[in-house]
Amino acid sequence: MTENSRPIRNRIVLTEISSRAWEHPADRGALVALRKLHGFDTFVRKLSGFLNERMVKMLLLGSCVRVSERQFPRVHRLYAEAAAALDAPGLPELFVQASPRLNAMTIGVDSPKIVIDSALVDLMHDDELRFVLGHELGHALSGHALYRTLLAYMIRFGTNFAGIPIGYWGIRAISAALAEWARKAELSSDRAGLLSTQDVAAAIRVQMKIASGGHLQDLDQTEFLEQAREYEETEDLRDSVMKFMLVEGATHPMNVVRAGELRRWVDSGHYAEILAGSYPRRSEDKDAKISAEAQAAAESYLSAFRSSQDAIARLMRDLGEGVGEFGRWVGGRFRGQG
Repeated sequence: MTENSRPIRNRIVLTEISSRAWEHPADRGALVALRKLHGFDTFVRKLSGFLNERMVKMLLLGSCVRVSERQFPRVHRLYAEAAAALDAPGLPELFVQASPRLNAMTIGVDSPKIVIDSALVDLMHDDELRFVLGHELGHALSGHALYRTLLAYMIRFGTNFAGIPIGYWGIRAISAALAEWARKAELSSDRAGLLSTQDVAAAIRVQMKIASGGHLQDLDQTEFLEQAREYEETEDLRDSVMKFMLVEGATHPMNVVRAGELRRWVDSGHYAEILAGSYPRRSEDKDAKISAEAQAAAESYLSAFRSSQDAIARLMRDLGEGVGEFGRWVGGRFRGQG
C-alpha cells in the first residue's frame, strides 16, 4: 500500500469554528477592524468584480482543470476532507494548473477561487496536500483575498507618486505595513492548514519539500527546525539588518521560517486547545471587539520581542534596561538631595 493510499485517519470536525481561531493576532486585529468598516468591503468587492472576477473565471475555465469527483478525484476528496475539518460553510471552486512550480493561490474577491500547481499534486502525499488545500481555504475563509487586493492597489498606485516625496514615502510606509500584514496572513493560513490535516509532522514536511524542491529523503526534520531557530536567533547585528531588508517588501515568509513559526504555535498549546473544542465560533464574530484584538496583536509583538534572541531585539532590551537603571539612579540622587 502506497503512502497516497493510506487509510484516512479520523479528524476532529471543528464545528462552527471562526477564522479568528487560526488567525495570527496581528492578522486578526486588522481583519476585525476592517470587517467593522461596513461598506468598505462591499466597495472593493464590487470594484474587483466589475474589473477582474469574470476575466479570472474565464481564464481558469479556459486554461486549467476544475477539480470535481471526476477530475482529479484524489484532490477533490482531500479538499472535501480539509473543508469538513474546518466546518467550512461553502467551498470556493478549485482548479489545477499545469506548472512545475510548487505553489498554490487563492484569487478573486467577490467569488474566491483556489488554484494549485500540478507539481504540488505530484509531490505531496495525502496529509501534506490536505495541508496545502486547508491553507488556501483558510485564506478564503478569512477573506484575505479582499485585503490583498487593497495591498496590490496601494503598490500599483505608489508608482504614480514616485515624483512626490510625501506621497511616495507615505505609500511606501503603508505598503510595508500591508506586506507585514500579508506575511502574518500566511502564518494564519498555515495554522488553518494544520487544523485541516491535523498532522503536525505533515505540515512541517510541506515546508521542507517546498524549501528543498522535494528532496525530503535528504532532509532531517529536527535539523531543519534547528535551522529555523538559528535564523531567528542570529547574534550579529548585521544579520539582523539583512533579515529586515530581505523581508521588507515580501508578502510571504520564508519556508524555513514558516516551519519554525508553525512548530512554535503548536508548542504554545493553542493548537491542542482548539482540537479540544476551545475556540471562537462564527456566531460570535459580530461581537468581536476591535480594542481587544488590537491589544492581543500588541501583546503578541511584545511577547515576541521579549523572547526573541535576535541581535537587534537583545540590543533594544539591553538599552531599555540601561535607561531604566539610569532613571532609577537619577531618581535616587534627587531623592537623596531632598
